[in-house]
Amino acid sequence: MLDELTMSAEMEMQEALDRLGSALAKIRTGKASPAMLDGVRVDYYGAPTPLRQLANIGAPEPRLLTVAPFDRNVIGEIEKAIRAADLGLNPVNDGLLIRVPIPELTEDRRRDLSKTAREYGENGKISVRKVRQQCNDKMKKMEKENSLPEDEVRAAKEQIQKLTDRFCDEIDRISKLKEAEIMEI
Repeated sequence: MLDELTMSAEMEMQEALDRLGSALAKIRTGKASPAMLDGVRVDYYGAPTPLRQLANIGAPEPRLLTVAPFDRNVIGEIEKAIRAADLGLNPVNDGLLIRVPIPELTEDRRRDLSKTAREYGENGKISVRKVRQQCNDKMKKMEKENSLPEDEVRAAKEQIQKLTDRFCDEIDRISKLKEAEIMEI
């Protein structure tokens, strides 16, 4: 019973780490990354569709993204969606391919993005700690209802705390790497 709770907690903490990774991937750095366009939705025949389902996205150069639509009829809609996504990008459409030059980031913008990355990291740690708290509450309840041995509950709580510390350390590491990447010129 306690092992299942611990495994469940580890899976939920891993999900929080994965969410952080995908959120940080969307933050723009000075380099082109196809993940920058992950949040872009295109109005495709009346349905908001993720850009990745409509086109190949590549980064042939450090400061350029290319978007090659599978259907040429939707190239104008893709261009509009990238402009409307409020990413600070200005796509150029040549009829077959959309080129998205990635402008240099100003020092102020780098600081803002770094602060955003730090906030995402803090939110990730809050999620991990929330999972820990939920597990501890469940264990207290199980201890009262099922009269589980106190030493088993204490050992399980220590195991949950170790998991929490491990995931929080990993979140700190990932956040610091992203901040360094953002501040890199």
